[in-house]
Amino acid sequence: MQAAQLTGITWDHTRGFLPMVATAQRFSELHPGAEIAWRKRSLKAFGDQSLEELAPQFDLLVIDHPFIGLAAARGLLLPLDQHLSAAFLADQEANSVGGSYASYVWDGHLWALPIDAATPVSAWRPDLLDRPPETWGELLTLARRGLVAVPAVKIDSLMHLYMLCIAHGEEPFQSHEQVVSPEVGEAALELLRELLSLCDSACLQRNPIQTYELLTSTDEVAFCPFGYGYSNYARSGYARHQLQFGGLVRFGERTLRSTLGGTGLAISARCNHPEQALAYAQFVAAPATQRGLYLQAGGQPGHRTVWRDQAADALCGGFFGATLATLDDAFVRPRYAGYDAFQDHAADLVHAFLREGSESKDVIARMNRLYRESLGSR
Repeated sequence: MQAAQLTGITWDHTRGFLPMVATAQRFSELHPGAEIAWRKRSLKAFGDQSLEELAPQFDLLVIDHPFIGLAAARGLLLPLDQHLSAAFLADQEANSVGGSYASYVWDGHLWALPIDAATPVSAWRPDLLDRPPETWGELLTLARRGLVAVPAVKIDSLMHLYMLCIAHGEEPFQSHEQVVSPEVGEAALELLRELLSLCDSACLQRNPIQTYELLTSTDEVAFCPFGYGYSNYARSGYARHQLQFGGLVRFGERTLRSTLGGTGLAISARCNHPEQALAYAQFVAAPATQRGLYLQAGGQPGHRTVWRDQAADALCGGFFGATLATLDDAFVRPRYAGYDAFQDHAADLVHAFLREGSESKDVIARMNRLYRESLGSR
């Protein structure tokens, strides 16, 4: 009997690729009738490439939750709640890291399993920095010394804007009229511009991976105040220098709340071997795999038991224990059909503002207009 051949797409980093290859290999050993081949794409493509393009090409997809509304509206993915046991899903929900599980629920169905959890956290070189800054003011002081790097490519800059709007007391997307009020949006933009003006302009071209590579391979900078966390860089021997990770600084009386990321494992509605794909997805998300092979292969598990496991924490230099509270507090983006297009265009606006300079009021006005237009495509 010919083996069922499945293809999968994930993103190009140890955290994104190796755990999928490792779990696919082990799954095939346990289920000789299934073969799974994983491919990878850049982190930028992971955030930009449409599921409408990918879902017809691959059986298994590692995806970001803001695409869920579009996927549900277009029938691109398999509704997992109709195929996996209630007991398994109850465990997944009960052991969610922050809003990870709920972020893949839309229109009454679960569209992906939260196999990976992440949000922007702080990172520093303990050999270069005695202690990280605790307040926004201390962060600016450190930035003036040239020791701060902020990942500020387009998508990350937009996520930072959301975070700073919340720091000003207003959570984005609370009405259908505006992303955020002009007063708060403009204040948040100016705050972000001030910080980045004190950093190397190359930050505007670096994503979190590139920022952590800079931190670990050179002595140019010592601190990243907020970047999507990668536990790999907290592991001994992974990079030239080991990073320490922690929570976020305070702005006024509030600790910053960053914007939830992480990834989910979804199955294409066009998958020719759904039974094998479902069995594999359940295998990857199972707590034993998450705590074992997935973590050991460089993954950053989405199952909460791993984040509370002392052995896992020790393996990753204390990453899980030091950042779990930040993940639990993270803001979850909208997921309606149309949000993905809004996010792309809004990120362009914010990045152009930071890169070239313009009036913050014009940026927020255009962003709010884009938002209203995007709601019409739901």
